[in-house]
Amino acid sequence: MKVSKVLEYAVLLLLFAAVGAMLFGQAAGQPVLLGYVETGSMAPTMNPGDGFVAVPMAVAGPIESGDVVTFQAEELHGGGLTTHRIVRETEEGYITRGDANPFTDQAGAEPPVDREQIVAQALEFNGQVIVLRNLGVAVVTVQEFATGAMAATGIGALLGGGGSAQSLVWVGVAIIAVGFVVDAVTSDRSTGGRNRRRGNYIKTSTFLVVLVLIVTAPATASMVLPSGTTSFDIVSSESPNEDPLVLPVGGQNSVEYTVTNDGYIPVLTVIEPKSEGVSVSRSAFIVEMRSEQTTQLLISAPEETGAYTRSISQWRYLPILPRSLLLSLHAVHPLAAVAAIDLVLTLGTVASGLIAVGIGPIRMRSEKRNVTFVQQLKRRFL
Repeated sequence: MKVSKVLEYAVLLLLFAAVGAMLFGQAAGQPVLLGYVETGSMAPTMNPGDGFVAVPMAVAGPIESGDVVTFQAEELHGGGLTTHRIVRETEEGYITRGDANPFTDQAGAEPPVDREQIVAQALEFNGQVIVLRNLGVAVVTVQEFATGAMAATGIGALLGGGGSAQSLVWVGVAIIAVGFVVDAVTSDRSTGGRNRRRGNYIKTSTFLVVLVLIVTAPATASMVLPSGTTSFDIVSSESPNEDPLVLPVGGQNSVEYTVTNDGYIPVLTVIEPKSEGVSVSRSAFIVEMRSEQTTQLLISAPEETGAYTRSISQWRYLPILPRSLLLSLHAVHPLAAVAAIDLVLTLGTVASGLIAVGIGPIRMRSEKRNVTFVQQLKRRFL
Protein backbone atom coordinates (compact mmCIF):
# COMPACT_ATOMS: atom_id res chain seq x y z
CA MET A 1 0.00 0.00 0.00
CA LYS A 2 1.31 3.46 -0.87
CA VAL A 3 2.55 5.80 1.83
CA SER A 4 -0.09 8.36 0.86
CA LYS A 5 -2.83 5.78 1.42
CA VAL A 6 -1.38 4.83 4.78
CA LEU A 7 -1.41 8.49 5.81
CA GLU A 8 -5.00 8.87 4.65
CA TYR A 9 -6.09 5.87 6.67
CA ALA A 10 -4.13 7.14 9.69
CA VAL A 11 -5.87 10.51 9.52
CA LEU A 12 -9.24 8.80 9.17
CA LEU A 13 -8.59 6.58 12.20
CA LEU A 14 -7.50 9.60 14.22
CA LEU A 15 -10.77 11.28 13.27
CA PHE A 16 -12.73 8.23 14.46
CA ALA A 17 -10.75 8.24 17.71
CA ALA A 18 -11.41 11.96 18.22
CA VAL A 19 -15.15 11.56 17.69
CA GLY A 20 -15.19 8.55 20.02
CA ALA A 21 -13.33 10.48 22.71
CA MET A 22 -15.71 13.43 22.54
CA LEU A 23 -18.77 11.19 22.53
CA PHE A 24 -17.54 9.36 25.59
CA GLY A 25 -16.51 12.56 27.32
CA GLN A 26 -19.98 14.02 26.78
CA ALA A 27 -21.61 10.87 28.14
CA ALA A 28 -19.30 10.62 31.13
CA GLY A 29 -19.50 14.30 32.06
CA GLN A 30 -15.73 14.61 31.82
CA PRO A 31 -13.88 15.79 28.70
CA VAL A 32 -11.57 13.06 27.49
CA LEU A 33 -8.60 14.57 25.64
CA LEU A 34 -10.93 16.59 23.43
CA GLY A 35 -13.96 18.76 24.05
CA TYR A 36 -16.29 20.90 21.97
CA VAL A 37 -18.78 23.73 22.39
CA GLU A 38 -22.44 23.34 21.55
CA THR A 39 -23.56 26.99 21.65
CA GLY A 40 -22.31 30.33 20.36
CA SER A 41 -21.48 31.75 23.80
CA MET A 42 -17.72 31.52 23.08
CA ALA A 43 -17.85 33.16 19.62
CA PRO A 44 -15.76 34.32 17.89
CA THR A 45 -13.12 32.26 19.70
CA MET A 46 -15.10 29.06 19.23
CA ASN A 47 -18.27 28.64 17.21
CA PRO A 48 -20.89 25.93 17.79
CA GLY A 49 -19.36 22.55 16.93
CA ASP A 50 -15.74 23.69 17.25
CA GLY A 51 -13.48 21.40 19.23
CA PHE A 52 -10.52 22.03 21.52
CA VAL A 53 -7.83 20.06 23.35
CA ALA A 54 -9.00 19.52 26.95
CA VAL A 55 -6.07 19.46 29.40
CA PRO A 56 -6.99 17.65 32.67
CA MET A 57 -6.65 19.77 35.79
CA ALA A 58 -4.17 17.30 37.22
CA VAL A 59 -1.60 18.52 34.68
CA ALA A 60 -3.02 21.91 33.68
CA GLY A 61 -1.31 23.92 36.42
CA PRO A 62 -2.67 27.04 38.13
CA ILE A 63 -5.78 28.73 36.76
CA GLU A 64 -5.39 32.37 35.77
CA SER A 65 -7.66 35.12 34.46
CA GLY A 66 -8.12 34.74 30.72
CA ASP A 67 -7.96 30.93 30.72
CA VAL A 68 -10.76 29.04 28.98
CA VAL A 69 -11.98 26.22 31.21
CA THR A 70 -14.65 23.54 31.23
CA PHE A 71 -16.51 23.40 34.55
CA GLN A 72 -19.50 21.62 36.00
CA ALA A 73 -22.09 24.38 36.12
CA GLU A 74 -24.86 24.34 38.69
CA GLU A 75 -27.45 26.51 36.94
CA LEU A 76 -26.28 27.32 33.38
CA HIS A 77 -28.30 25.39 30.79
CA GLY A 78 -29.82 23.35 33.60
CA GLY A 79 -26.41 22.32 34.94
CA GLY A 80 -23.68 20.27 33.29
CA LEU A 81 -20.44 20.92 31.48
CA THR A 82 -19.88 24.52 30.36
CA THR A 83 -16.85 25.97 28.58
CA HIS A 84 -16.30 29.67 29.37
CA ARG A 85 -13.43 32.05 30.09
CA ILE A 86 -12.17 32.97 33.57
CA VAL A 87 -12.69 36.72 34.04
CA ARG A 88 -11.27 37.10 37.53
CA GLU A 89 -10.85 35.32 40.86
CA THR A 90 -12.61 36.31 44.07
CA GLU A 91 -12.68 34.93 47.61
CA GLU A 92 -15.89 33.06 46.73
CA GLY A 93 -14.49 31.53 43.54
CA TYR A 94 -13.89 32.22 39.85
CA ILE A 95 -16.00 34.63 37.80
CA THR A 96 -16.67 33.27 34.29
CA ARG A 97 -18.16 34.56 31.05
CA GLY A 98 -18.64 33.44 27.49
CA ASP A 99 -16.74 35.62 25.02
CA ALA A 100 -19.99 36.45 23.21
CA ASN A 101 -21.95 37.21 26.39
CA PRO A 102 -22.29 40.79 27.63
CA PHE A 103 -22.60 39.70 31.28
CA THR A 104 -20.75 37.25 33.49
CA ASP A 105 -22.34 33.93 34.42
CA GLN A 106 -22.41 35.09 38.04
CA ALA A 107 -24.55 38.11 37.10
CA GLY A 108 -27.27 35.51 36.65
CA ALA A 109 -28.08 32.49 38.79
CA GLU A 110 -24.70 30.73 38.50
CA PRO A 111 -22.63 31.00 41.72
CA PRO A 112 -18.86 31.60 41.62
CA VAL A 113 -17.02 28.55 40.31
CA ASP A 114 -14.89 26.53 42.73
CA ARG A 115 -11.67 24.95 41.53
CA GLU A 116 -13.20 21.53 42.25
CA GLN A 117 -15.86 22.26 39.61
CA ILE A 118 -13.25 22.83 36.88
CA VAL A 119 -12.54 19.57 35.06
CA ALA A 120 -10.33 20.73 32.17
CA GLN A 121 -8.56 23.69 30.63
CA ALA A 122 -8.47 24.47 26.92
CA LEU A 123 -4.96 24.15 25.50
CA GLU A 124 -3.48 27.47 24.41
CA PHE A 125 -0.52 28.56 22.32
CA ASN A 126 0.84 32.07 22.65
CA GLY A 127 -2.24 33.01 24.63
CA GLN A 128 -4.69 31.74 22.00
CA VAL A 129 -6.93 28.70 22.35
CA ILE A 130 -6.07 25.96 19.86
CA VAL A 131 -9.41 25.51 18.07
CA LEU A 132 -10.26 22.44 15.99
CA ARG A 133 -12.84 23.89 13.66
CA ASN A 134 -16.05 21.89 13.18
CA LEU A 135 -14.64 18.81 14.92
CA GLY A 136 -17.65 18.62 17.23
CA VAL A 137 -20.11 18.66 14.32
CA ALA A 138 -19.46 14.96 13.79
CA VAL A 139 -20.19 14.30 17.46
CA VAL A 140 -23.48 16.19 17.31
CA THR A 141 -24.47 14.24 14.19
CA VAL A 142 -23.71 10.89 15.82
CA GLN A 143 -25.49 11.93 19.02
CA GLU A 144 -28.63 12.92 17.14
CA PHE A 145 -28.59 9.65 15.20
CA ALA A 146 -28.02 7.58 18.35
CA THR A 147 -30.71 9.47 20.29
CA GLY A 148 -33.24 8.92 17.51
CA ALA A 149 -32.35 5.25 17.21
CA MET A 150 -32.64 4.65 20.95
CA ALA A 151 -35.97 6.46 21.11
CA ALA A 152 -37.32 4.43 18.21
CA THR A 153 -36.19 1.09 19.64
CA GLY A 154 -36.84 1.77 23.32
CA ILE A 155 -33.21 1.21 24.27
CA GLY A 156 -33.07 4.63 25.93
CA ALA A 157 -35.57 3.60 28.57
CA LEU A 158 -33.67 0.39 29.17
CA LEU A 159 -30.38 2.21 29.68
CA GLY A 160 -31.96 4.46 32.26
CA GLY A 161 -32.26 1.47 34.56
CA GLY A 162 -28.47 0.99 34.83
CA GLY A 163 -27.14 -2.39 35.88
CA SER A 164 -26.34 -4.90 33.18
CA ALA A 165 -28.10 -2.77 30.57
CA GLN A 166 -25.12 -0.40 30.67
CA SER A 167 -23.17 -2.87 28.61
CA LEU A 168 -25.49 -1.98 25.74
CA VAL A 169 -23.81 1.43 25.63
CA TRP A 170 -20.52 -0.15 24.65
CA VAL A 171 -22.09 -2.59 22.26
CA GLY A 172 -23.97 0.29 20.68
CA VAL A 173 -20.82 2.38 20.25
CA ALA A 174 -19.05 -0.57 18.67
CA ILE A 175 -21.95 -1.35 16.34
CA ILE A 176 -22.24 2.30 15.25
CA ALA A 177 -18.52 2.43 14.48
CA VAL A 178 -18.52 -0.91 12.70
CA GLY A 179 -21.72 -0.12 10.82
CA PHE A 180 -20.26 3.14 9.55
CA VAL A 181 -17.21 1.34 8.23
CA VAL A 182 -19.14 -1.55 6.73
CA ASP A 183 -21.59 0.82 5.07
CA ALA A 184 -18.71 2.59 3.31
CA VAL A 185 -16.81 -0.57 2.37
CA THR A 186 -17.87 -2.66 -0.62
CA SER A 187 -17.61 -6.16 0.74
CA ASP A 188 -18.75 -8.32 -2.16
CA ARG A 189 -16.16 -11.08 -1.90
CA SER A 190 -17.54 -13.34 -4.61
CA THR A 191 -14.72 -12.30 -6.93
CA GLY A 192 -14.73 -15.50 -8.96
CA GLY A 193 -11.51 -15.80 -10.91
CA ARG A 194 -10.42 -12.22 -10.25
CA ASN A 195 -7.08 -11.64 -8.65
CA ARG A 196 -7.64 -10.33 -5.11
CA ARG A 197 -4.39 -8.47 -5.25
CA ARG A 198 -6.10 -5.88 -7.41
CA GLY A 199 -8.07 -4.66 -4.40
CA ASN A 200 -7.01 -3.26 -1.05
CA TYR A 201 -7.71 -5.32 2.05
CA ILE A 202 -7.11 -4.82 5.74
CA LYS A 203 -6.84 -7.64 8.22
CA THR A 204 -9.77 -8.13 10.55
CA SER A 205 -7.32 -8.21 13.44
CA THR A 206 -6.05 -4.74 12.52
CA PHE A 207 -9.58 -3.40 12.30
CA LEU A 208 -10.46 -4.90 15.70
CA VAL A 209 -7.38 -3.45 17.36
CA VAL A 210 -8.30 0.03 16.14
CA LEU A 211 -11.92 -0.44 17.22
CA VAL A 212 -10.85 -1.60 20.68
CA LEU A 213 -8.63 1.45 21.08
CA ILE A 214 -11.45 3.77 20.05
CA VAL A 215 -13.68 2.28 22.76
CA THR A 216 -11.25 1.58 25.61
CA ALA A 217 -9.00 4.63 25.40
CA PRO A 218 -11.76 7.18 26.15
CA ALA A 219 -13.28 4.83 28.74
CA THR A 220 -9.97 4.50 30.57
CA ALA A 221 -9.33 8.23 30.45
CA SER A 222 -12.80 8.98 31.83
CA MET A 223 -12.01 6.82 34.87
CA VAL A 224 -8.40 7.80 35.47
CA LEU A 225 -8.41 11.54 34.72
CA PRO A 226 -11.10 12.59 37.26
CA SER A 227 -9.56 10.33 39.92
CA GLY A 228 -6.81 11.29 42.30
CA THR A 229 -6.19 13.09 45.57
CA THR A 230 -8.15 16.07 46.87
CA SER A 231 -6.51 18.14 49.62
CA PHE A 232 -7.95 20.89 51.79
CA ASP A 233 -6.55 23.00 54.60
CA ILE A 234 -7.92 23.09 58.14
CA VAL A 235 -7.09 25.33 61.06
CA SER A 236 -6.75 24.06 64.62
CA SER A 237 -7.73 27.12 66.61
CA GLU A 238 -8.52 28.11 70.18
CA SER A 239 -11.19 30.43 68.74
CA PRO A 240 -13.17 28.37 66.18
CA ASN A 241 -15.85 30.06 64.09
CA GLU A 242 -18.65 29.04 61.74
CA ASP A 243 -16.21 27.89 59.07
CA PRO A 244 -16.38 24.06 59.16
CA LEU A 245 -12.66 23.88 58.41
CA VAL A 246 -11.74 26.00 61.45
CA LEU A 247 -11.86 23.48 64.30
CA PRO A 248 -11.27 23.72 68.04
CA VAL A 249 -7.93 22.36 69.23
CA GLY A 250 -8.20 18.57 69.37
CA GLY A 251 -11.81 18.73 68.18
CA GLN A 252 -13.74 17.21 65.29
CA ASN A 253 -16.18 18.43 62.69
CA SER A 254 -18.33 16.75 60.05
CA VAL A 255 -18.14 18.20 56.52
CA GLU A 256 -20.45 17.25 53.66
CA TYR A 257 -18.62 16.14 50.50
CA THR A 258 -20.58 16.08 47.24
CA VAL A 259 -19.79 13.96 44.19
CA THR A 260 -21.46 15.07 40.97
CA ASN A 261 -22.00 13.00 37.83
CA ASP A 262 -22.94 15.25 34.92
CA GLY A 263 -22.66 12.45 32.38
CA TYR A 264 -25.17 9.97 31.04
CA ILE A 265 -23.42 6.89 32.41
CA PRO A 266 -23.65 5.89 36.11
CA VAL A 267 -20.31 5.72 37.94
CA LEU A 268 -19.13 3.80 40.99
CA THR A 269 -17.26 6.26 43.21
CA VAL A 270 -14.82 5.17 45.90
CA ILE A 271 -13.64 7.78 48.43
CA GLU A 272 -10.97 6.91 50.99
CA PRO A 273 -8.87 8.84 53.52
CA LYS A 274 -5.45 9.75 52.17
CA SER A 275 -4.08 11.37 55.32
CA GLU A 276 -4.51 11.12 59.07
CA GLY A 277 -7.22 13.11 60.74
CA VAL A 278 -10.00 12.31 58.28
CA SER A 279 -12.51 9.47 57.94
CA VAL A 280 -15.33 8.82 55.47
CA SER A 281 -18.83 7.79 56.51
CA ARG A 282 -19.74 6.22 53.16
CA SER A 283 -16.79 5.32 51.00
CA ALA A 284 -18.37 3.51 48.01
CA PHE A 285 -21.59 4.42 46.21
CA ILE A 286 -23.16 4.65 42.77
CA VAL A 287 -23.78 8.12 41.37
CA GLU A 288 -26.53 7.81 38.79
CA MET A 289 -26.44 9.75 35.54
CA ARG A 290 -27.08 13.50 35.83
CA SER A 291 -27.24 13.38 39.62
CA GLU A 292 -25.12 13.77 42.74
CA GLN A 293 -24.44 11.92 45.98
CA THR A 294 -23.06 13.17 49.29
CA THR A 295 -20.96 11.60 51.99
CA GLN A 296 -19.72 12.91 55.32
CA LEU A 297 -16.07 13.55 56.10
CA LEU A 298 -15.19 13.48 59.79
CA ILE A 299 -12.21 15.81 60.20
CA SER A 300 -10.07 15.86 63.32
CA ALA A 301 -7.80 18.68 64.46
CA PRO A 302 -4.52 18.03 66.30
CA GLU A 303 -3.86 19.13 69.86
CA GLU A 304 -1.70 22.03 68.68
CA THR A 305 -2.86 25.19 66.98
CA GLY A 306 -1.92 25.90 63.37
CA ALA A 307 -2.80 25.11 59.77
CA TYR A 308 -2.84 21.49 58.60
CA THR A 309 -3.65 19.63 55.41
CA ARG A 310 -6.16 16.80 55.12
CA SER A 311 -6.52 14.65 52.00
CA ILE A 312 -8.89 12.10 50.50
CA SER A 313 -8.57 9.98 47.36
CA GLN A 314 -11.35 9.50 44.84
CA TRP A 315 -11.67 6.88 42.11
CA ARG A 316 -14.45 6.49 39.56
CA TYR A 317 -15.32 3.26 37.77
CA LEU A 318 -17.81 2.32 35.08
CA PRO A 319 -20.02 -0.20 36.92
CA ILE A 320 -20.19 -2.81 34.18
CA LEU A 321 -18.94 -5.46 36.61
CA PRO A 322 -20.50 -6.47 39.95
CA ARG A 323 -19.86 -3.90 42.64
CA SER A 324 -18.33 -6.44 45.02
CA LEU A 325 -15.83 -7.52 42.37
CA LEU A 326 -14.84 -3.94 41.53
CA LEU A 327 -14.33 -3.11 45.21
CA SER A 328 -12.22 -6.24 45.70
CA LEU A 329 -10.05 -5.30 42.74
CA HIS A 330 -9.86 -1.73 44.01
CA ALA A 331 -8.56 -3.03 47.34
CA VAL A 332 -5.74 -4.75 45.46
CA HIS A 333 -5.00 -1.63 43.39
CA PRO A 334 -7.27 0.93 41.68
CA LEU A 335 -5.66 0.22 38.32
CA ALA A 336 -6.58 -3.47 38.72
CA ALA A 337 -10.26 -2.49 38.65
CA VAL A 338 -9.66 -0.23 35.65
CA ALA A 339 -7.88 -3.08 33.84
CA ALA A 340 -10.78 -5.49 34.52
CA ILE A 341 -13.29 -3.00 33.11
CA ASP A 342 -11.10 -2.49 30.04
CA LEU A 343 -10.95 -6.25 29.56
CA VAL A 344 -14.75 -6.52 29.53
CA LEU A 345 -14.99 -3.61 27.09
CA THR A 346 -12.36 -5.23 24.88
CA LEU A 347 -14.15 -8.58 24.77
CA GLY A 348 -17.49 -6.94 24.03
CA THR A 349 -16.01 -4.78 21.29
CA VAL A 350 -14.20 -7.71 19.65
CA ALA A 351 -17.36 -9.84 19.75
CA SER A 352 -19.42 -7.04 18.19
CA GLY A 353 -16.78 -6.45 15.53
CA LEU A 354 -16.61 -10.12 14.56
CA ILE A 355 -20.39 -10.31 14.33
CA ALA A 356 -20.44 -7.26 12.07
CA VAL A 357 -17.56 -8.00 9.68
CA GLY A 358 -16.73 -11.68 10.16
CA ILE A 359 -13.23 -13.15 10.32
CA GLY A 360 -12.13 -12.65 6.72
CA PRO A 361 -10.21 -9.66 5.39
CA ILE A 362 -12.16 -6.44 4.86
CA ARG A 363 -12.16 -5.20 1.31
CA MET A 364 -11.36 -1.51 0.94
CA ARG A 365 -12.15 -1.10 -2.76
CA SER A 366 -15.31 -1.49 -4.80
CA GLU A 367 -15.48 -4.20 -7.47
CA LYS A 368 -17.55 -2.06 -9.76
CA ARG A 369 -15.61 1.15 -9.39
CA ASN A 370 -11.99 1.69 -8.57
CA VAL A 371 -12.82 3.88 -5.57
CA THR A 372 -11.06 3.45 -2.24
CA PHE A 373 -12.76 3.63 1.13
CA VAL A 374 -11.18 7.00 1.92
CA GLN A 375 -12.30 8.39 -1.44
CA GLN A 376 -15.85 7.23 -0.72
CA LEU A 377 -15.76 9.11 2.58
CA LYS A 378 -14.43 12.21 0.86
CA ARG A 379 -17.26 12.11 -1.71
CA ARG A 380 -19.84 11.59 1.00
CA PHE A 381 -18.78 14.22 3.51
CA LEU A 382 -16.55 16.74 1.70
